[in-house]
Amino acid sequence: MAETKKRVLIVDDEEDLTWTLSKKLSKDNDKFELITVNSGQEAINVLNQLPVDLVISDVRMPEISGLDLLVRIRETYPSTKVVIMTAYGSSDVQKEANERGCFKYIEKPFEINELRQLILDALKDEKGFRGTVADFQLSDIIQLNCLGRLTSALHIQHDGEEGYIYFQDGNIVHAETKNLEGEKAFYYIMSWDGGEFKVLRNQLAPRETIQKGWQSLLLESLRIKDESSDLAKKEIEAEKQKRRRQLNRLFQNIMEAEGVVHILIHSHAGFPIFYKGKLQETPEEISRLGDKFAAFMAGLEKASASLFGKHLFFWEGHFLNNTVFTIKVPGEDAYVTIIGGREMNAGFVRLELKKHLEKIKSLITD
Repeated sequence: MAETKKRVLIVDDEEDLTWTLSKKLSKDNDKFELITVNSGQEAINVLNQLPVDLVISDVRMPEISGLDLLVRIRETYPSTKVVIMTAYGSSDVQKEANERGCFKYIEKPFEINELRQLILDALKDEKGFRGTVADFQLSDIIQLNCLGRLTSALHIQHDGEEGYIYFQDGNIVHAETKNLEGEKAFYYIMSWDGGEFKVLRNQLAPRETIQKGWQSLLLESLRIKDESSDLAKKEIEAEKQKRRRQLNRLFQNIMEAEGVVHILIHSHAGFPIFYKGKLQETPEEISRLGDKFAAFMAGLEKASASLFGKHLFFWEGHFLNNTVFTIKVPGEDAYVTIIGGREMNAGFVRLELKKHLEKIKSLITD
């Protein structure tokens, strides 16, 4: 007996788009039958007459929106898979879509091959959808399950960890990770950035550990994530200050040596990474100093390459009233430049620089 061909329904009020898609996807008619309509009501009429495996619907349509259509399909045809197309052109539309629980599965404009692959993947004989959390927000996936009043489980994997969120008729009733369950597990899963997920349809929760409404859970998870983000920023800033103090101590002996005026760590383009010297309180002057050295080094490297065919690693220059050292930090886009008067002890500074080069590298590497 021949295998029944899968049926795909595309819904969009832009007739030009549905006509184009029907033409472009016609070469896949050996894999699936394609039907296109231009309104939510037409889509419902088709669904009432024919079994459909996959519906792909635009969000913004008159009378019956894509999200309204989604909810109706979930209630009446739970075995039909649904993909939502989005094309949000303003913050107002984005806000409205988020408030209504929009699920950003594929965003306009999209490549036809991207849509074709999405259809083929969705038509595979598997329960539920697979996807990547990085493509959209985990909260959107959760809202889709809740608004669709699904009974299902959401399996999430992230950096070697895994977690489950269970839905019963659209309510979140349980969540678990290896060491947590209930609300704590839910908030922990929601803190993950990126990962992979799979929706397991008609999967019952092993137990009920959550009574709070899903909207409250999502709002609380966002609040916790914001607080964690603020804490992370403070920790990053504290770490920067710690490294700055270590660099200050490391360069103290050089700075106290006779004749030393400026110690500057900078990128090849002259961006200041660290500075110690008499310009300490004038950041704009430090920036200008970096720019001047970037221009100076560009000329120096050009001459060096012309003469020796190699990149500049260490340079020492003695002028009428100044002595300058520049050394590259190995493996980094960073240089240490020390500027002093003619009386600067060149041998001492050179030895100190080379002695501390690896430590300097560790303190400026992210």
